[in-house]
Amino acid sequence: MEKRNFKPFGEISALTLGGGGLGQVWGETTREEAVATVKLALDNGISHLDVAPMYGKGEAERVLGEALKGRPIEGINVTTKCRLGTLPDEQVYDYLNRSLTRSLDSMNLQRVDLFLLHSQLIEDDFNLFSNNETRNRTSTSLTSYHNAVIPAFERLKAEGKIGHWGIGGLGQQAALRQAINHETKPEAIQCVVNPLNSAGAIGYVDKEYDPRLILEESRKNEIPILGIRAVQAGALTAKMDREPHASGYDQLDFDDYERAAPFRELANQWSESAASLAHRYALSVAKVSSVILGVKNRNELQECLDSEQKGRLTAGQIEEIEKVLIL
Repeated sequence: MEKRNFKPFGEISALTLGGGGLGQVWGETTREEAVATVKLALDNGISHLDVAPMYGKGEAERVLGEALKGRPIEGINVTTKCRLGTLPDEQVYDYLNRSLTRSLDSMNLQRVDLFLLHSQLIEDDFNLFSNNETRNRTSTSLTSYHNAVIPAFERLKAEGKIGHWGIGGLGQQAALRQAINHETKPEAIQCVVNPLNSAGAIGYVDKEYDPRLILEESRKNEIPILGIRAVQAGALTAKMDREPHASGYDQLDFDDYERAAPFRELANQWSESAASLAHRYALSVAKVSSVILGVKNRNELQECLDSEQKGRLTAGQIEEIEKVLIL
């Protein structure tokens, strides 16, 4: 497994095992299979595990706790998150601390190496493009972020409960750019990185949200980058692993699957699976330290491990991928 520079940890494995699949957020798996998947990842050189309470109502964190039980954790870095929303400033530290404490208990850890804000950033008076009724629960205002969230993160660092902090890289375009360029910059950011340049269903906050602009802004500010949504919730795989949600929440992911048909054809021409090619694309993007996987079983993980071993794509291959997708 290739190791890459990542300032918070010094170095990081090119692939990160994420918690969405492990938490049974999409597709079917079992606790036993999820634990075995974590162990396979660690045995194959993956040194970073990325989970959150939202992944299966804490299931991904419980899976991690079981998989790490009795195993030396030296050289393994763990990230978790908190969807804070927008609260009165005086409540922010307590909320973050309670969430972190529950996460640590679930994982049987004393601290995490990276703690991320899981809610989406918005300017104070911004109305969400979709689902605005959930605004205060799912989004954090810039004023709250600057005045309360950053000080709370720094306090948690001083208390030894977290090593570093960062943001999820989702939300209102203008708000994210302000956070990235603020005098106190996040120590890490998660950026959507895929050939469709799409956040799909989780890009509901801002109609103008452009993942590549956030990626470029992060690179300019030298903020360490973790790539997410490499296969865009399944849209860049051979087949979606779920049916559309009855609420219509994830319709954009299924729309992206249709849009990605030329990509799947190109992958076929190159004798490679669509998922493998999508991961190689994300791994080839400049200054992406690690690509976070959303796998839910060992078979899916092994495909990702094999794709990483194939190496980065050439500039010509990247250009051809983007050309067929008309980006």
